[in-house]
Amino acid sequence: MRDYQRGWLKGDVIAGITVAAYLVPQVMAFASIVGLPAVVGLWAVLAPMAVYFFLGTSRKMSIGPESTTVLMSAAGISALVGAAGGPEQIAEVAAIMSIAVGLVCLVGYIARLGFLTRLLSRPVLVGYLIGIAVLMIISQLSEMTKIDTEGEQAWQELVSFFQQVTEAHIPTLLMAVVVLVLLYVAHWVAPKFPAPLLVLLLAAGAVAVFHLDRFGLVVIGEVPRGLPAPRLPDLSDLDIWALLPYAVGIAIVGFSDNILTARAFASSKDDPIDANQELLALGTANFANGFFQGFPVSTSGSRTVLGNTVGAKTQVHSLVVIAIVIMVLLFAGPILESFPEAALGALVTYAATQLIDVAELKRIARFRTSELFITAVTALSVTIFGVLVGIGVAIALSILDLIRRITSPYADVLGYAPGVAGMHSLDDYPDSQPVEGLVVFRYDSPIFFANADDFSARAMQAIDVSPQPIRWFLLNAEANTEMDLTAVDALDDLRAELKNRGIRFAMARVKQNLQRSLAPTGFIEAMGEEYVFATLPTAVRAYAREFQQQCNRIPEGIPDFILDK
Repeated sequence: MRDYQRGWLKGDVIAGITVAAYLVPQVMAFASIVGLPAVVGLWAVLAPMAVYFFLGTSRKMSIGPESTTVLMSAAGISALVGAAGGPEQIAEVAAIMSIAVGLVCLVGYIARLGFLTRLLSRPVLVGYLIGIAVLMIISQLSEMTKIDTEGEQAWQELVSFFQQVTEAHIPTLLMAVVVLVLLYVAHWVAPKFPAPLLVLLLAAGAVAVFHLDRFGLVVIGEVPRGLPAPRLPDLSDLDIWALLPYAVGIAIVGFSDNILTARAFASSKDDPIDANQELLALGTANFANGFFQGFPVSTSGSRTVLGNTVGAKTQVHSLVVIAIVIMVLLFAGPILESFPEAALGALVTYAATQLIDVAELKRIARFRTSELFITAVTALSVTIFGVLVGIGVAIALSILDLIRRITSPYADVLGYAPGVAGMHSLDDYPDSQPVEGLVVFRYDSPIFFANADDFSARAMQAIDVSPQPIRWFLLNAEANTEMDLTAVDALDDLRAELKNRGIRFAMARVKQNLQRSLAPTGFIEAMGEEYVFATLPTAVRAYAREFQQQCNRIPEGIPDFILDK
């Protein structure tokens, strides 16, 4: 707030009003899914948003009840309460579940587990957003057509929708199409104009003035009243250990969704997302929510997208949402009661399409095909299997792609090119040439058990394809910052094989930590400590001196400036 700019206030206020208009019916429905009164969904917004305002690191993310964690919470609560459980018992278990989720996240914060989010690469992030966009659009099909879709997975809902597509309610569909057209036209004509809120108000006004609800248009309807009273949940009749697995699962899904959404909407390098701090914020939000009769919450992708689309700049927009929800709970419910659900569905669909960044997809495709594949698989996995499985599949693919690249990295032989300082790949400079009798070999990866055989094979290949007899094999160890015992054994086997061929094994650009780790293995002693060089030029000069002593001439391919020193 110390750096808050006055020009941001307009965007934050408009975003807060728009998000609140969408949030009110959404969270009321979420509460019903859990088995709680609709008003509890509104209660579950207040504490989490207030906590995140102080502890969160994302400026635009909207925290609160969210579909995936709601469904997981409903499944867990149903399993713990059983068919005979009444509303009061469900409310107690939901509140305790929220506290337990909060504690799991707080333990993750204390253990500094935020580093695990480094496994989420840029292609994973882009694919995740595409998947979320598709899920958002599918989730609004029933709102925009009045078709009751069935199925637990998004693809099942989509199949159900197309099976009943001829039963679409025409007035509802027309309302949704008109709102969508107005939103896209407004974005094209005046992209900075707060069109989404104006279009939403226009739709509500049309329903109220022309009584369009008589044609079967569904509106939000009555909004419940009353603020939550803080209280301590009753733990006496609950098996905490039975609840823990559900809490851990919800925490993992919620945090994964949280950090991906936060990073997706980070506006610049000056808007860093701290993964550990996000664990603290999410944990504290859920912990506090349990004492205000709430249920587990996480990040809402749809509300975050919506807020960003209409101009949210900071978490001040969440304060506006809190203020509106409180007003709704106290006296302002009738204002929202005429908002048509078809218009809200169209607004969310419009916001979802803004997530699909075609330019970024083209950039990924130009960079590396494997990363485009990871993007596509992430999007499909999130769409078909949901957020948790989708992210898991994407991370697994990213790790496999990384292993593929480091088990067979780029390797080359270096030489001197006329007029170019330093040694460079012979493949990069057609007019470059190697030093006579010397193979300077570079392997662009740390050497370890997974690529040790590949290193040895490609090193021997570099020697075998040389058109001239080789006296020295010089390993440029600049990229070989770390080695395990398997790699050391591979180096020693290579050294021994080269010795049998009459070829000297030497190393250059060996970092101190690598040399210290090699020393106890006996490898340095076997190679000869005098053949470990700090730089390539010193290694080449040492080779040139030895060559000159043995052959009474200077080896070909060495620039004069190397010999002058």
